[in-house]
Amino acid sequence: MMEECEDTHEEPRNSDRTVWTIVLCMAILTLAGGIVYVIRSTEPTAERGDVMRRSAALVEVVEVFRADHRPEVVVLGTVEASRDLELSPRVSGEIVAMAPSFEPGGLVERGATLVTIDPADYRNALAMRRSELREARATLLIEQGRRTVAEREFALLDETIDDDNRALVLREPQIESAEARVDAALAAVTQAELHLRRTEVTAPFDAQVLARDVDLGSQVGPGDRLARLVGIEQAWVIAAVPMRTLPWLRFESDGDGSSVRVRDRTAWEPGVFREGVLTRLIGTVDDQTRLARVLVTVEDPLAHRSDAPPFLLGTVVEVRVEGRVLEDVVRVDRELVREDDTVWVFAEGKLEIRPVRVTFRDAEHAYIGDGLDNGERIVVTNLATVSDGIDLRLNENLGADGGGAG
Repeated sequence: MMEECEDTHEEPRNSDRTVWTIVLCMAILTLAGGIVYVIRSTEPTAERGDVMRRSAALVEVVEVFRADHRPEVVVLGTVEASRDLELSPRVSGEIVAMAPSFEPGGLVERGATLVTIDPADYRNALAMRRSELREARATLLIEQGRRTVAEREFALLDETIDDDNRALVLREPQIESAEARVDAALAAVTQAELHLRRTEVTAPFDAQVLARDVDLGSQVGPGDRLARLVGIEQAWVIAAVPMRTLPWLRFESDGDGSSVRVRDRTAWEPGVFREGVLTRLIGTVDDQTRLARVLVTVEDPLAHRSDAPPFLLGTVVEVRVEGRVLEDVVRVDRELVREDDTVWVFAEGKLEIRPVRVTFRDAEHAYIGDGLDNGERIVVTNLATVSDGIDLRLNENLGADGGGAG
């Protein structure tokens, strides 16, 4: 009985403890919620300012002016010989002598003897032909004497005969035959003299020897290659230019040719160039590039008469061809002409996207015919956002001019 009473008193005590625990937890949660509410209701609030305020773009400009300019067409070309010859003999024989300069790289003058072929056989042949000529002339004299005798005898007979018989009596056929033999012998002498002269092979023009294919003792004949010669008075540069540039170029074949500056960018010092003349339009288009081929002539390619650097055949060179005068145009750097042939003009602190007419473009500049006036300023700074009328401000560190134009 005592144990049962103890159990009944323990159960109410546990229930009271659970109630108080729940009440305490709810009080704590209520207090925490109140604190959070007070903090949130009393924290300061930030007011949004004018974050979208517009700012003017900082730019550099260049002032432009209208003037007359000569554009330059810059292309690549290849140096070639204006005269290129494979030297061959015209008679057969053994080479018995050669000029000291007859070797690769040697310079030879027009008319100089380069190779001598053994002339002995040709001297003998000439002597025989001259002997035959003397014999033919003697035969002619004999026949002429016989005709004189025949004329006297015919006159003494005082007979009349027809013309055919008269020619036979006066030995006219024999005279014509003897004269023909004299002519043939004279031609043979001339031919023998020509063969003898041809045993000395001479330079047909002032030249440089590029290659030699024979030596002393070589047996040669007509058509055999002795050497390769190239002229040293002029050199050609074959260049390819865009078709659209042809109307602005002047050719020597049509009068006064355009001036040309040629330089070897790989071998020559900066600023060193050779001067030439645009000679003619070759008249063919390159199959791959579709560019027109033109011929440039450069005098004294080996620079014998100057201190300029020499040309080497086969070299790829830079060719700058001076074009016709473009009158009353604005010249600006090519990159300042934007998409669809427009320029960015600085107009009273705002950007104006203005269309222009580009008359000509060369490697570095664009030449504007219409759309810009003297004193206007072009924006040279690249902008991230471009629209007509946006605000601009000048870079005061550079003043009003930030680039170059003329």
